[in-house]
Order: sequence, then C-alpha cells, then structure tokens
Amino acid sequence: MVFIGICGASGSGKTTLANELCSAIGASSALINQDAYYLDHPNLTFEERTRLNYDEPYIFDHDLLYNDVRLLMAGQEVARKAYDFSEHRRAESHEIIRPADVLILEGIHAFFDERLTDLMFLKLYINVEPDICLLRRINRDILERGRQIENITEQYLTTVKPMYQKYIRNYVHDADVIVTRGGKNARIVDILAGYLRDELNKPEA
Repeated sequence: MVFIGICGASGSGKTTLANELCSAIGASSALINQDAYYLDHPNLTFEERTRLNYDEPYIFDHDLLYNDVRLLMAGQEVARKAYDFSEHRRAESHEIIRPADVLILEGIHAFFDERLTDLMFLKLYINVEPDICLLRRINRDILERGRQIENITEQYLTTVKPMYQKYIRNYVHDADVIVTRGGKNARIVDILAGYLRDELNKPEA
C-alpha cells in the first residue's frame, strides 16, 4: 500500500485533488477525510460546540485516525467515520473502508501527527492564495453545510485565518511536492498519477 498525505488551507482543493488522483491512478484507492475525525463533545450544548476552535490541530482525534490508518496498512477493514457539520457532532456511518493499493489522507492538519507523516510515502501541499480559499469556503459552507455568511465570516476571522498563519501555512516545509492552482491542476495530477503507477508496478524486493 502507498500512503499519501494531502495538506493545505481550508478551501484550497484538498478533497478535489484526492478524488482526481484516485480517478487518474487506475488502481484501487481509499480516501480518508480528516474532517471526519473531529473530537465529539456530547456533553456540550449546541451553542458551546459552535464556539469551539475547529481549525486548531488538537480538535481532532489523532489517535483514532492513526489507528485506522495502521489497520488499513495492515490489510484490515475499518468503519468510515462521519461528522455532522450542522450539529458539530459525530455522525453514524455504515460504510466500510477496505484496504487498497493507494490510501490518501486529506486535511488541514494532515501533517500534524508525526506518527502519520512517518508512514507517508508522499506528502503533497496545496498552495493557493488565501482569498481564493476564502471564496471557495464560503460557497462550500453555504451550499453543503447550511451555514450563514455572518457565521462564516466570524469563524474565518477568529479561527480559520489565525490557525492558517500559526500552523497550516508552515506545513509546506514538510511537503515533498507543492501543488499550485488547486485540486484541478490536470498536469500535476497526470504527473503524480504516473509516478504512483510506476511505484505500484515496481517488483517487490
């Protein structure tokens, strides 16, 4: 199994790049979204949950994510995790992730846990202008997550931008490849897919 990490700012196109790679590689692939591994807070009220910082690295259940990756790399199935962004709570999922030739993890803090980065064969960082990321985030949060523009603006100013400046932009130094122009950069997708196919076709030592 080849394990790939994709990191970058919120709205940079991480999920898009992951899906484009899965389609282009031509081998079996599995995708894990780090967003599904937010810590659950059942004892907090909805209002209290809305005030949490969902852009800082410690909001994620890194141990659960690491364990799932290790199980998949060991050839075992895991239950796909899910998250309800409208309620800020873990959600039920009956889907199973099966081991594949290529495993991709994407998330804003995909490079935070050194246990995971040590397992990654390839680390990709998507470098997109922050204002472009903000516009994409607004469209996504309104259309897919039922958010209001006032809430999106407040969250961007209080957590998204500060956490990008403190953590996320620095992950570029951990990357093997820097991807520009977002997840639909067809040329880089073709190059990466060809490289990965060659790696998968190498005879085992």
